[in-house]
Amino acid sequence: MRLSSSSSSFSLTSLSVLLHTLCRHFSSNSKLPTLTKIPYKHRTRAIKQAQEVLTDYLHTTRALPYTYAEHISKNSFYSLSDLISQVHFSASDFRRTFLKFLRYNPVNEFGFFYESIGIDYLDVPRFSKANVHFFSDDSSVLDAACKLAAFGFPWDKLGSLYVEKFSIFGKEPGFLSARLNGLLAIGFSNQQVVGICLAFPLLLDVELGSSGEIDALVDDLKRVFVDFDLGSQVEGNVDVWYEVSRKIKVFYDLGVDKGKVGEVMDRSKTVFIDYPEKAFVEKVEFFCRLGVNKTDVGFLLLRYPGILSIKFNDRVISVLGFLNHFGVQSKKLKRVMHRYPYVFGRNKMVHLPHILRALDLHEWFFNRMKCGYYYLWETYDLNSPDEGADENYLRNLEKVKSSIRSDYTTSKLQFFHWIGFGENKFTVKLLTAVHGSASDLQERFDFLLNEGIEFSKICKMIISSPKVLNQEIPSLRQKIDYFREEMGLSLEHLEGFPAYLMYNLEKRIKPRYRFHNISV
Repeated sequence: MRLSSSSSSFSLTSLSVLLHTLCRHFSSNSKLPTLTKIPYKHRTRAIKQAQEVLTDYLHTTRALPYTYAEHISKNSFYSLSDLISQVHFSASDFRRTFLKFLRYNPVNEFGFFYESIGIDYLDVPRFSKANVHFFSDDSSVLDAACKLAAFGFPWDKLGSLYVEKFSIFGKEPGFLSARLNGLLAIGFSNQQVVGICLAFPLLLDVELGSSGEIDALVDDLKRVFVDFDLGSQVEGNVDVWYEVSRKIKVFYDLGVDKGKVGEVMDRSKTVFIDYPEKAFVEKVEFFCRLGVNKTDVGFLLLRYPGILSIKFNDRVISVLGFLNHFGVQSKKLKRVMHRYPYVFGRNKMVHLPHILRALDLHEWFFNRMKCGYYYLWETYDLNSPDEGADENYLRNLEKVKSSIRSDYTTSKLQFFHWIGFGENKFTVKLLTAVHGSASDLQERFDFLLNEGIEFSKICKMIISSPKVLNQEIPSLRQKIDYFREEMGLSLEHLEGFPAYLMYNLEKRIKPRYRFHNISV
């Protein structure tokens, strides 16, 4: 829950929820402080009293403005719990005992501060300076935090700024004011400036106009927020503008040049206001799994924001029916079915990127998307409840579900579907031939892919020599290195002879290769 600069004290209900979360966390992480010395029925009250005492201590003894002292005490739950655990507990006079403890045992103020701004308690030591415990020793960090909070930055989100760009907290308050006022002068609202800076902390660290990249970024943001008057179309607050800014940042992460996002905003502003961030991220991940150029993925979503409304998580497809629906010519479809029979049958639509890569049709599909045929994706549905169903697969699936190792085998089966294998007899046979957990198999598959073997070729290697996936990664690495460096062969040759990866390197591969060289 976001805590604004004007938040009041926590309710007892909120404390109970936090305490419950803390107790659950203690059971799985021994590095976190515990409150086991305090009877459960007294913990909520003890925490509330400790927060009040710490607030007064920071305000009166350490001369912090009351608002910020309260922010620190209310948002440093684990640090406070650690302190409470050092004090003898008595239900009748805990407040007095805790206050006395603070008088004679000054706290590490920076530890409380870092946790309060949103940095994970276990990560706090990573950001703490050696021998610097009090704000009076180094006031720059607190001064910067107070300046940002006074402007409207949520206190418990300042940690994300610190982690991503800690140099901001070494700036003079006047420097930060100039950066913030500069953004206001462009036309952004106060809340928009906060959301923008949370997503792009660099804007608080450099002067506007200091580089072409900064100018291009600000130009994009101005077009999105100001020129297209997004504020009149959205009931905005800091969280909303932060989310819009994060969406813009996704396009930059995909490789879209700064300054380009704004150019297509006249037809794409719905990307930023009509669709939840979850749908946005899902579609980005979906298309990136096609293995296509990430920048092209960004421009696709900007050009056709309607793609973001397509739902696929629970949808089932018949691979044959889907390809027919998308207009694959009959002759080409027959060739594809002959070459990749193990991909056909039913599968989940969420697996579609890998299905298409297993068929070597991923680029064809993406080009169809770029030409505006995404509506075919939205209108697709099974022609009948039984379309694409394989009776042999269904019978074996029932056996898997009733087996002793049902969960283990089912997860392995889901791995094969995930990489594009359909619900068919070929996939069922792999269950007995391939050994290893789903995570092990995924790691081995990814290793082969990262070595440069094409996705569809790896799938073909698995279907012809399933035990390829039984090899441990160190063994695979040694054999591939020998294949390329000693034998001088391209990995393309492995498609025709995948069994090479199953042989023992020292006992079989090397002796045979030496014999081959001698005989030649």
